[in-house]
Amino acid sequence: MNTLIQDCINNKFSKTPIWLMRQAGRYLPEFRSIREKNQDFIKLCLNTKLSSQITIQPITRFDFDAAIVFSDILLVPYALGQQVSFKKDFGPNLQKIDLKILNEVKKESFLKKLNPVYETIKETKTKLSANNKDTIGFVGAPWTLLLYMLNRKSPKGGNFNVFQKDKFVHDIMLKLDKFLKIHIEAQIKSGASIIQIFDSWAGLLPEKDLEYFVYKPIKSLVDFIRQKESISICFPRNINNYKKFVENVNPDIVSIDYNIDPSTIRDTIDITVQGGLDPKILLQNKDIVRNEVTKYLKTFDKKRYIFNLGHGVLPDTNPDMVKYLVDVVRSFSGQ
Repeated sequence: MNTLIQDCINNKFSKTPIWLMRQAGRYLPEFRSIREKNQDFIKLCLNTKLSSQITIQPITRFDFDAAIVFSDILLVPYALGQQVSFKKDFGPNLQKIDLKILNEVKKESFLKKLNPVYETIKETKTKLSANNKDTIGFVGAPWTLLLYMLNRKSPKGGNFNVFQKDKFVHDIMLKLDKFLKIHIEAQIKSGASIIQIFDSWAGLLPEKDLEYFVYKPIKSLVDFIRQKESISICFPRNINNYKKFVENVNPDIVSIDYNIDPSTIRDTIDITVQGGLDPKILLQNKDIVRNEVTKYLKTFDKKRYIFNLGHGVLPDTNPDMVKYLVDVVRSFSGQ
């Protein structure tokens, strides 16, 4: 039996699948209880028992149609030998890349460092086996990872340096392509039925640089996922032309942000679409939530559509509002 997401891709419209980016996170009191006792975020991501527990929390509470593994895109730079930490009220803090260490990383040591992630996926898959739900693994796209690795912190507020397409950058991109594929394959072998590629900072690039930094690198990953007979979701956040992205990359599913008009996406894109709702809507009252959610459901009615947000759930979100969101979606879909 197919999952709801697989049915959606295959043009079966009986139900609208729903899951949320960052559905396992800071807005849930059960997550905060674990986080308070585990201050080192990287160690928490690499704690199979706790990560699996966190991954399942929103499924237990909301019965979403997919579980996305509790992990982080920056575990790849970490496994490539770059020191990564997270500071409160600052975000990720990366040490300068040591090219000697980077060039000496072997597949075996990389997989050993990230093995707890794969064990988390296996454990999650086992827990969900009777529920017919997808388990979603993920990676950061090469451009977004490159930005963190060279900028060494979040580029929020435009605080980043522009990179040249020189040999140094090219070599890192090649290294990322190689090890992202290793990471993707290991997640699929562990039971991930879908891989989402997060290009969270694609919108920072000018149009002329998208082919080099976004289209070609992500297409390489999408083609690899397809070869492994798995499903790809791409989230090129804040780009101006999703149609061109889809034409160049050809993912199974494209996830849209909240700055794009959903009707434009409906009229120009033929593949399965995911997402779009502004996470800040969930901070509003129920009438606003219902109206905005219904707008997306009506826009994509009878289209291949997976309900999600246009970015992750915000920490200040009331879990009761997430429950209401799920009820609105399922009521509209006749579930």
